[in-house]
Amino acid sequence: MRLRTLTVSELNRYLKKLLTMDPILNQIYLRGEISNFKNHGSGHLYFSLKDETSKINCVMFRENCMKIKFEPYNGLNVIVKGYVSVFERDGQYQLYIHEMEPEGVGALYIAFEQLKEKLEQEGLFRLDRKRRIPSFPKRIAVVTSPTGAAIQDILSVIKRRNSYVEILLYPVLVQGEGAGCQIAEALEHLNQIDGIDTIIVGRGGGSIEELWAFNEEVVARSIFSSQIPVISAVGHETDFTIADFVADLRAPTPSAAAELAVPNIIEVKSRMDMLYSRIQKNLQYVLYNKRNKLQSFDPERLHQMVLRSIQDRHQLLDTIFEDLQDNLQDIQQDKRRVLEAAAYKLEALNPLAILRRGYSITMDGQKNRALVSVEEVQLGDNINIMLSDGSVACTVDQIQKGEGFLNEYGTKK
Repeated sequence: MRLRTLTVSELNRYLKKLLTMDPILNQIYLRGEISNFKNHGSGHLYFSLKDETSKINCVMFRENCMKIKFEPYNGLNVIVKGYVSVFERDGQYQLYIHEMEPEGVGALYIAFEQLKEKLEQEGLFRLDRKRRIPSFPKRIAVVTSPTGAAIQDILSVIKRRNSYVEILLYPVLVQGEGAGCQIAEALEHLNQIDGIDTIIVGRGGGSIEELWAFNEEVVARSIFSSQIPVISAVGHETDFTIADFVADLRAPTPSAAAELAVPNIIEVKSRMDMLYSRIQKNLQYVLYNKRNKLQSFDPERLHQMVLRSIQDRHQLLDTIFEDLQDNLQDIQQDKRRVLEAAAYKLEALNPLAILRRGYSITMDGQKNRALVSVEEVQLGDNINIMLSDGSVACTVDQIQKGEGFLNEYGTKK
């Protein structure tokens, strides 16, 4: 009996079915080192897991990738959970991964370090961008759980230290799914409210899982973007979160945050009383010295001193007046010389001065314009001759050019 010939696709499909039905391969935990890691644009992860002698191709689809909190990378030793199957198109078996954890180091710890390094390189932790917490706030907003111990500690400390401060509670989840987004939304909303001087964001102590909302990137960026100074008060003194590094001030506990946010009104009043008393003493000391110095003056001597001071100023005024007079005279003489020089030049250009030297100006009798050429007149024309002391009206009866005169008939004489 001859067996039926299979196609390649039928063989790969059959092998896939066998692997899928195997109870061990259907749910397997595997330990190995990541290599050939590729984060595809679709959100799927493709890589290999290897040990000293072997390797297996792996794939982790996007919906499962969203569950891990750290970023896988080449060389990281991990423990994965998944199933073995065949990729029918290429005829190769590979591991399909549902869950992934770093081996030896917790996933949350790796995620914390990765995000810390990323934000530090972007400058979110820079000290020069941190704002000063107001010394005398009038209104403080607290972002925390309304039922936790943290809000009770904050309220108790603020009311004890300064009952004049208004407290605005913005209730949010501080752990679990969606807590980070609620905290970020609270910070954004509070920045749209006028009159808030300081924001305290935090919660009481807990495990790293319980504090994880304050390690989320969305919370860090909201704190960084806040225009209102932010105090981070998460957990106990030994707990550190990403929010602590980004905030303008880190408080070791919620109670300490309240102490840092508001001054102790009793201490402020005591300080003011002390300063007022010191000012009074200093003022009394100054007045005492001035009074003694005034009393030590002889009235007659004081009168003479004032009189001499007035006389000195009189003399100074006289000297200044004389200097002003001298300066004015010098200025007048300079201006006079300039004016005389200008008048001399103007006189030299005066037509009347030329007439006084024996010259005259011949004018057209009808058009009253100066004649400069014999070509401009004819026999019988009326002309006016301007002299230095008057004018003479004449009739042209003879015209002489360079070669001779013309008579009334237009012929040479």
